[in-house]
Amino acid sequence: MRITVVVPTYNEAENLPKLVSALFSLPLPELNLLVVDDNSPDGTGQIADDFSNQYPERVRVLHRAGKLGLGTAYISGFHLALEHGAQAVAQMDADFSHPAEKLVEMAAALDSCDVAMGSRYIPGGKLDEQWPFWRKALSYFGNYYARTILGMRLRDVTGGYRMWRRETLLGMPLERVRSNGYIFQVEMAYVANRLGYTFKEIPFYFAERRWGKSKMSFRIQYEAAVRVWQLKSMYGDLKKG
Repeated sequence: MRITVVVPTYNEAENLPKLVSALFSLPLPELNLLVVDDNSPDGTGQIADDFSNQYPERVRVLHRAGKLGLGTAYISGFHLALEHGAQAVAQMDADFSHPAEKLVEMAAALDSCDVAMGSRYIPGGKLDEQWPFWRKALSYFGNYYARTILGMRLRDVTGGYRMWRRETLLGMPLERVRSNGYIFQVEMAYVANRLGYTFKEIPFYFAERRWGKSKMSFRIQYEAAVRVWQLKSMYGDLKKG
């Protein structure tokens, strides 16, 4: 199966070479990488271009003019991956909070579901052990808040480690998805759920990034809290096929 992993980047120069090595070490010979870089001032885009020259059949780079947000990075990446024939499209962070080896399990899961989702909140899944209690509580609450309001049975609706079947993404109204922070993950899951697509959650250990700086901010958290309520009315017209 031809898999394209979409990785948005902003100042990930330390992580990207390690990530490329980890991805290309997996027993997935048709796995490709698409880096969507938002004009990183630390040279991440140039490093990505160097890998594209080294692996012209496996690495593509989409350069954007500036820091335009996570959601638009993924949507642009999804379209480009589908345009180049991806049979499955994965999304993951560049900072190793998402263990690359889980992609093998996700790919196998797509034989029996439409979306394979890395989950921190099912048995076997876990948040970083070094996180303080308040941070774990905030993460749990944010996830519980979103899935309860939207009535989803999924345990981890805010996580960003996922793999989509080609047909699933083609069947979703991606042009309507407007969220940019981590609420983008909630919106995508909600749209897929409204359309009746099937999910399989795969447990993983969510580790704190080892290199670089987190992109989380109060603005992103505020957007998420408000937009969850908007999603119900925005997608009330979607029905299971």
